Amino acid sequence: MKRRSGFAIMMRLIGLVKPLTGYMILAIAMGLIGHLCAAFITVFGGFAVLRGLGITGSLSVAALFVCMGLFALVRGFLRYAEQACNHFIAFKLLALIRDKVFRALRRLCPAKLEGKDKGNLISIITSDIELLEVFYAHTISPAVIAFLFCAIMCLFIGSYHPALGWLALAAYLTVGIGIPLITSKLSGDVGLRFRSKSGNLSSFVLDSLRGLSEILQYHAGEKRLARMNEQTDALSVDEEKMKKISGRNMAVTNTAILVFDLAMILIAAGLNQSGAVAFEGVLIPALALMSSFGPVVALANLGSTLQNTFAAGDRVIDILDETPVVEEITGEASVEFTGAQAKQVSFAYGEEKILDNVSVDIPKNRIIGISGRSGSGKSTLLKLFMRFWQVQQGEVSVGGRSVDEINTANLRDMESFVTQETHLFHDSIASNLRIAKLDATREELEAACKKASVHDFIMSLPRGYDTPVGELGDTLSGGERQRLGVARAFLHNAPLMLLDEPTSNLDSLNEAVILKALREEQEDRTVVLVSHRASTMRIADQVYSVERKRVS
Repeated sequence: MKRRSGFAIMMRLIGLVKPLTGYMILAIAMGLIGHLCAAFITVFGGFAVLRGLGITGSLSVAALFVCMGLFALVRGFLRYAEQACNHFIAFKLLALIRDKVFRALRRLCPAKLEGKDKGNLISIITSDIELLEVFYAHTISPAVIAFLFCAIMCLFIGSYHPALGWLALAAYLTVGIGIPLITSKLSGDVGLRFRSKSGNLSSFVLDSLRGLSEILQYHAGEKRLARMNEQTDALSVDEEKMKKISGRNMAVTNTAILVFDLAMILIAAGLNQSGAVAFEGVLIPALALMSSFGPVVALANLGSTLQNTFAAGDRVIDILDETPVVEEITGEASVEFTGAQAKQVSFAYGEEKILDNVSVDIPKNRIIGISGRSGSGKSTLLKLFMRFWQVQQGEVSVGGRSVDEINTANLRDMESFVTQETHLFHDSIASNLRIAKLDATREELEAACKKASVHDFIMSLPRGYDTPVGELGDTLSGGERQRLGVARAFLHNAPLMLLDEPTSNLDSLNEAVILKALREEQEDRTVVLVSHRASTMRIADQVYSVERKRVS
């Protein structure tokens, strides 16, 4: 993916605020008034000093102290309200962004996600999106508040003398914009490297946990741990760089503030000596400047952290902008299943050609077998019927119409697909089966499981169909998971069943039960059966052999 500039990322992230514009305006208004109250507490203190010295002032000292107290109370209330509003905006937007990301992943699945690093995806969905809270809660409204606040303070200070107003402007620009830009420039791409390495480490840890049995069996623990430590150390180096940049940024900011405060006093004193301003024009502008750096300091402190935030935003935007291989189809007329066909189909993964001019006819209510060595393209052909991938040449049709012209939901309703690896969610057996039919009754579950020769096994478990299967179904054997996958296909009750090695992990008895059920279902169902087993192929009405990317 092409890396975006910080400005481009910022504008994309700001664009997501549109649904909550009203709340953002409210947060900005409360923040601006609150900061003005905080700054003028000190200014009123200066007026009280002047009044006490009898130099100037229309308000009494008591009235000025009452104003200071009221401003302090208003400041406290508005500070809380502003933060509450900003965090409401931030967490609401994070929920919306997560929804957008999950929708994007759904569009990209399965073709674009097959080669994706799952650990990196988890890192993006969790920590990267969470980092955007800093941008939405502590960046957008503070930046606008700082701009408006500084404009008001420049006019107020400049009312005593234009030179003092220009000096205040120079101070705000240096602290609020100049220093953060320089810090961001010096940071380079360390934030992006940190987020990428963090995602890689998450992926490595996840991979190690899933392969823990193999690691223990082959005594590979020390090697995996060493690699994990290497990645952790590399991550720590980048984090240390980010902390150093942040520390230098803070030191430079505080130094700049001190220099501008002294400059304000010296220039105002010089103007006083020349008679251009009275003593009030020295004290009040100096106090006003000293008390007004809060909003711009908040921006300055974001200079280093924003690199990390923008890097996270860039990775999230990558997912949102990723173009799916296959677009979902809607708005077409519904299709009834009358058979399926692949006609002169060619397909390649990148430069590797898998199918070359392949044609397969699948009449209704027939069992069609597809055999061939591993890697010959059998599974790919089934995925093309499911339209998981786009046909590059030729045509795949279902019900007499190209799969590219059938509503995606309609196509998937007509098909049941059993892959070589059955994925089970960390839930009960019943819930895992209902993925195929959400409103399935217990009787329907049992009927499907009997056809898949897994009902008796389920009933032997302590909690029957309510038994949890563990993460990735790790409490079940490969054969048990496979039979549950076949049960899902029966439960879905689609007229076309696409079965990819459905009996590869089964013993002869369970295989025979499933094959018998398929034969009995033939009057209401069409089956495409991919298998290496000769015993499985015996029930097929016709067998196609895929060899050297072609069908014979």
